[in-house]
Amino acid sequence: MASVFETIRGNFSPLSNRNFSTYLGGQAVSLIGTWLQSTAQAWVVWTLTGSEASLGVVTMLNTAPVLFLGPWAGVWADRLDRRKLLIGTQFVAMILAFILAILTQFEIVQLWHVYVLSFFLGVVTALDMPAQQAFLGDLSGLGEVRKAVNLNITILQVSRVLGPALAGMVVARLGTAPAFWINGISFIAVIFSLIAVRANQDLSRHEGHNESPLKQFSEGISFLRTQPRMQDMFLFATFLTFFVFSIIMSMLPAVADKLLGGDAETLGQLMSASGAGALIAVLFIVPLAQARRRSGVVMILGSFWLVVWMFAFSLSRSVGLSMLFLFMGSMGAPTVMTMALGLIQVMSPSGMRARLLSLFTTISFGMQPIASLWIGFMAERLGVDHAIQISSVLLLVVTTLMVFLRSELTTWEVTAAGKPTAALTVEGIKEAIHGVQPIPEAEATR
Repeated sequence: MASVFETIRGNFSPLSNRNFSTYLGGQAVSLIGTWLQSTAQAWVVWTLTGSEASLGVVTMLNTAPVLFLGPWAGVWADRLDRRKLLIGTQFVAMILAFILAILTQFEIVQLWHVYVLSFFLGVVTALDMPAQQAFLGDLSGLGEVRKAVNLNITILQVSRVLGPALAGMVVARLGTAPAFWINGISFIAVIFSLIAVRANQDLSRHEGHNESPLKQFSEGISFLRTQPRMQDMFLFATFLTFFVFSIIMSMLPAVADKLLGGDAETLGQLMSASGAGALIAVLFIVPLAQARRRSGVVMILGSFWLVVWMFAFSLSRSVGLSMLFLFMGSMGAPTVMTMALGLIQVMSPSGMRARLLSLFTTISFGMQPIASLWIGFMAERLGVDHAIQISSVLLLVVTTLMVFLRSELTTWEVTAAGKPTAALTVEGIKEAIHGVQPIPEAEATR
């Protein structure tokens, strides 16, 4: 039992790094504001339209830029100073939050305003995500990067608990405008933390400056094609984005109103329940799962777990039961996603890390625009409960296909330490990833 507690406690070791802990503190404040705005914005759209399709369009516009800009954002994050890039993206996001606050405060907000602001925020997010993920490695060092990813996602899940709950109370009592003002102010914390920290950046990543972005992007694709297990990480993330996150990000206002007869406070409770389940996962389940060598099995089980609880969630007409089912289901998604992100970090050559992370963002989260439109229009025509049921069944089908068509995933083993790959070499990759069978030299990167 002591080893379990030691494993969990060891997950917090990056906090001893002052630069990392400073950044994480600023990020925590900002993310609470982000989730507060996300919840309030969803309720604004729902009250303006009462349309599931409109909710889907907002999410589509917010995530579509990731699909088109994601690959190039990774190249830029490998070529530019990531810290300065992040300061810029956070500043622009703050301005967008204040614009929405002003429009709402003076009661002149219209649906097209939300559409436009969501799109521009999506552009900012597309530029921000690969740089932010790679920046975690700059701060913590690659030896601690999997733990740093866990802690970053832990903060995200804490914000998913606190932000929506706070939004529900603020919107129900004060209206939506204060939620947007609070979010705008919260960006100040992360901007100051980025100014204060000093990252240990790998200067070798600047060596490719004379190469075109297209060539650098192609190098990332070429490397990914040699890594079937990394491809599996991408597939799992894509499935979860399409069949799970599209529901949580888009459809919960419709569930709160149509299925549960609730209001903005009910929406906040549902989103907080989802965040609480995810928080339990990253605090307790993920550290234990990462200590196991067979990560593929854990990810498969996490997907099956999601199927059961999302289907149960679609059948519930009780707020309490819906919160319970969402809480239970939400323990599966971050387990899969956090492990995928951590493994990609340690499997990636240092000079290519941001590019591969941007590809991960593009291929997985880039599916969100299509998924949001699909789930939105399906919910409007068949009912939100039936849309969730169909998504659950489809997730069951694709996960089962992974078991049979990608059978090597179930026997693939990762070192418990997750030692990072130092360079794009056969030896470097073999140090980080070990198969069950001895790997012939010519096949080491396959």
